[in-house]
Amino acid sequence: MRTCTVLGAGAWGTALAKLVAENGLEVTAWTTEPSVAEDINLRHRNDRYLAGFELPPNLRASLDMGEAIASADMVLFVIPSHATREVARLAAPHLRPGVPIVSCTKGIENDSLMFMDEVLQEELPATVHNDLAFLSGPSFAKELAQRQPTVVVVASRTPEVFDKVCEGVKGPYFRVYASDDIVGVECGGALKNVIAIAAGVADGMGFGFNTRAALITRGLAEIAKIAMVRGGSALTVAGLSGMGDLVLTCTGELSRNRTVGVELGKGRKLEDILAGLGHVAEGVKTAKSAHGLAEKLGVDCPIIREVYLALYEGKSAKDALGALMSRELGYEFDRAAIARATLKKEES
Repeated sequence: MRTCTVLGAGAWGTALAKLVAENGLEVTAWTTEPSVAEDINLRHRNDRYLAGFELPPNLRASLDMGEAIASADMVLFVIPSHATREVARLAAPHLRPGVPIVSCTKGIENDSLMFMDEVLQEELPATVHNDLAFLSGPSFAKELAQRQPTVVVVASRTPEVFDKVCEGVKGPYFRVYASDDIVGVECGGALKNVIAIAAGVADGMGFGFNTRAALITRGLAEIAKIAMVRGGSALTVAGLSGMGDLVLTCTGELSRNRTVGVELGKGRKLEDILAGLGHVAEGVKTAKSAHGLAEKLGVDCPIIREVYLALYEGKSAKDALGALMSRELGYEFDRAAIARATLKKEES
């Protein structure tokens, strides 16, 4: 493997491009923003999205999708979930069979309620479907750019694709584990952002570790229920893409989703919070999708539901917490409900 193209030059895309370039590959970062491309090409920096880091000279930027992908030995999709379909359509004519295509995006499309694996399969040619892989796990862009030890999981349909991806991205500070559970990995990566907003709300309201631990644990249960109904494994959700990323996003000061929650918990309006954020907080859009998906699948997800109501229906943080705490008592793990939802999905 000699070359890699990263579609998307935001914070996460730039951090991954920097990692792969430091591994010795020639890297092209595709972006739609001329100022970002100029910054990368002339100053070897991306101060718009990842300020303070010198980028390797073998990392360049391009505004031309075809030129960027033409000779790539690996392609990383690092596009916000709401734009993945559009970018996939642009990329589709230029992709070649046998070249790993790695989705590094965590989210669910609002209108279709599709995860990124479903979106990419719908938009990309069938000839490249077996080349798809999905990278997820606890990984803040800034800490990766600082070369802090980071561990992720890559889900793929074949070991051969994993081996190719691993060759390009593994490094002395970046360890990669393999998985064949694409559904579980995708569910963990997307849904943890919604739970992180809930954890942030609790922090913003001044609650302590008891409350945060409860939200993390019960949030993980909701992620597992959706993953299992969709055919994924609860064991996967207990790993890097689920528990690992959930803990990071619910507790880390660098978490944009947690930050949104903290400000909501303090009583600020969502539009004001997002206006000052400067970056995408995937959990805001995903909350709407996740709520719709849970209802469609017949899975009871009270935390996801209350986050949705707080973001989109104007419910106060105090009332949302009250609704969670006053629910009817029951078993911690309702196997019967999961079985009913699974049967409903199979019948449909």
